[in-house]
Amino acid sequence: MGRPLTSAFARWCRTLAGLVTGTFTAAVAAGYLAVAGVALLVGRLWPRLTPYVPAGARRLAELERRRVAVFHGVEVPPEYEGARATRYLAARVPLGLLGGLVLVLLAWGLVTGVLFVGGWLAGERPDGIAPTAPIIAYLVVAGAVMFFLVLQGIAGVGALERRLARRLLGPSPEELLHRRIDELAASRAGIVEAVDEERRRIERDLHDGVQQRLVALAVLLGRARRGRRPELLDELLRQAHDQSREALRELRDVAWRVYPTALDTLGLEEALSGVAERSAVPVTMTCDLPVRLPPSVETAVYFVVCEAVTNAAKHAKAERITADLIAGDKVVTMRICDDGRGGADPSGTGLGGLARRVAALDGRLLVDSPPGGPTVIEVALPCG
Repeated sequence: MGRPLTSAFARWCRTLAGLVTGTFTAAVAAGYLAVAGVALLVGRLWPRLTPYVPAGARRLAELERRRVAVFHGVEVPPEYEGARATRYLAARVPLGLLGGLVLVLLAWGLVTGVLFVGGWLAGERPDGIAPTAPIIAYLVVAGAVMFFLVLQGIAGVGALERRLARRLLGPSPEELLHRRIDELAASRAGIVEAVDEERRRIERDLHDGVQQRLVALAVLLGRARRGRRPELLDELLRQAHDQSREALRELRDVAWRVYPTALDTLGLEEALSGVAERSAVPVTMTCDLPVRLPPSVETAVYFVVCEAVTNAAKHAKAERITADLIAGDKVVTMRICDDGRGGADPSGTGLGGLARRVAALDGRLLVDSPPGGPTVIEVALPCG
């Protein structure tokens, strides 16, 4: 109960501060637009003055963008040109003056109420009005209604501020659609490339590992068939048995890298526990999964952890790895950190493929690996 009230009060305070600062910036923008209009007229005679007009508009629009982000919680990318910035300033001036008018009404109502109450407490009669019960009831009701209307005006101006910033400073719906199409095309191409790279890696694992073990096993069994001495036969059978066990182990590892069946049967937490157990470096795993995640999300998280653990053990020479998995209502976050020597390349074959896999699910993968370490890999995936 207390936390929502505190959060709501903080939002109202930020909105009110946004209106106060917005009133001053609207006055500055009005003055700038007036000067810019004169400059454009003079620019017909002196063309070198014209380029300064959109540059100044961009500076003021950037100030407005930061103000809206701080006080109204709207993040707008700084991707606007001078003409768009000028249109935004022109639309912002009347809105800022409206916000100033609402603040004036709020201040006038508060000052009037304080004067009346203070005068009555001092035994005076402001404006000749005596503090009778009907008068007090009337003023309380009228003051409450006016205060409510002023609060609604503050909230309305704040909402208009947010909508105006998104509409005039942010990208248009057509631009967002084009960006989304480009992202989907890039992620589709990246997935195809990642699948091809995974196939090549599986082929290399089978050729360099399992196939070589099976060839050695066949040679040992052939020598055993041709052998005549019992002691040599026992040694060859022992070596063949060892080769068959190694072949089974490598084949199992390849199968796990293709797709771990534990994800379907036991779930993500058990599959990650298996990764920690098979790791050559000690892994501290923390999982907070109140519900089962979608299969695509589980698969992506699993392969991110596998790649991070493999890189830490093979390339970073790490001595300890920590992995924390936290699932919220809409986003699941996985953070893997090792104490290795760092220098991981986010665009490399392994991490690059993982980034494309995560991007295909509308997620993001961040890699922070300065030389000397530590390496931190964080992935966030929507799971709603």
